[in-house]
Amino acid sequence: MLANVQQATIEPLIRKFIQPGTKLHTDEYDIYSQLTNWGYQHVTVNHSQGEYARDDDGDGKAEVHVNTMEGFWSLLRSWLRPHRGISQENLPCYLAFFQFVHNVRERGKHLFGSLISQLVTTPPRFAG
Repeated sequence: MLANVQQATIEPLIRKFIQPGTKLHTDEYDIYSQLTNWGYQHVTVNHSQGEYARDDDGDGKAEVHVNTMEGFWSLLRSWLRPHRGISQENLPCYLAFFQFVHNVRERGKHLFGSLISQLVTTPPRFAG
């Protein structure tokens, strides 16, 4: 979670977590307009023009898209909906748990084993 959605806020995070030269796929939101100047390859889809995927190399596969991330957010919204509102204070915990569930791709009783394994093997992190 970010305090604001501005280039000055996302640039240090992008530089910290994404290797220069990496190809990034985004929508046309202006916040991403400096990615090439920051040393990244950048391709976009233009949602406002009805473009959601594009085949740039002509091989019949639409390799330019943000569908994976859009799908993740859609799943997150569906998962949060029954909670009928999450406080800003607790939202990071909900997001972290959803991220864990999504990444281990386990459901039902199999999720419990993955959760216990993660709790046993990961040192605690304390805020403060």
